[in-house]
Amino acid sequence: MITTITTVTTVTIMVTLGLTAAISIVAVGSLITLLITKELASGGGSGTAIRLARFVGVGIVPLIIVFAVIVAVEIAEVIA
Repeated sequence: MITTITTVTTVTIMVTLGLTAAISIVAVGSLITLLITKELASGGGSGTAIRLARFVGVGIVPLIIVFAVIVAVEIAEVIA
C-alpha cells in the first residue's frame, strides 16, 4: 500500500513539473513572438500596421507578468 501511494505521488509530481515547464516554454515563446510582431508592425507606416502593433500590445503586458513570475520562481528555487 505504501509503495503504491509513493509511486502515485512521485508520478503526480513529475507530471506537474513537466506541465509547468511546458506552459512556461509556451508563455515565453508567445512573448517573444508578440514582441517581434509589435516591433515589425510599428516600423511600418500603414494604418493596418499601427493597428496591429496596438492589438499585439494588449497581449504583451500579461505575458511580461507571467515571465516575471517564472523568473522569480526559478530564482527562489536556486536560493532554496
